[in-house]
Amino acid sequence: MQTARFAGIPGMTLAVMRMLKGRHEARSHTTPRAPLTQIIHIPYERRTNMKRVSLWMIGIGLCITMGLLTVEPGYAEEKDHERMCSNKTIKGAYGFSYSGQILELGPLVGVAMFSFDGHGNVSLLDHTLINGVPQSAPFARFSSGTYTVNGDCTGVFVINFTDGTPPLNASMLVLDGGREIRDVVSDEGTAITAVGVRRDSSR
Repeated sequence: MQTARFAGIPGMTLAVMRMLKGRHEARSHTTPRAPLTQIIHIPYERRTNMKRVSLWMIGIGLCITMGLLTVEPGYAEEKDHERMCSNKTIKGAYGFSYSGQILELGPLVGVAMFSFDGHGNVSLLDHTLINGVPQSAPFARFSSGTYTVNGDCTGVFVINFTDGTPPLNASMLVLDGGREIRDVVSDEGTAITAVGVRRDSSR
């Protein structure tokens, strides 16, 4: 319609036709917009790298988690190992039998009932023979002393006798969760060992 309007002007008609043709070609060459639903394609190499990073992060997370699970029990186990025994471990009564020798007096044998109070105090009744001679009526001699049990289940005790006999010093091992005690007298001039068993073995 516009060409008809300018038909009377030959030069003008040609110019208008060229202008309209230029607009049409410009519109036809305009890049259309991508629809909103268009799928964005990620290059294969980039997707592969993203997967590798994800797997790497998951692997690190698993390693940290397993490390924590391993360290915590391991730490608790180490702490338990450091402090397995105490004075309370041997709280109760133990029957001891002992034998050996006092070098200046002769062989020694005997039995005794020890009672540990769990706080470092011990008392006992014994029947001891030295060179075949009883040192008192059976279980008539009462003695007392002190003891210490270390965290590694080693320990010491000292017995003070009431009849004038010199004090007895011994080193001990607490075994089987406190069910058994083994000791050796550490005083010079003696060679005496003993074994004590908890009277109530169900504990």
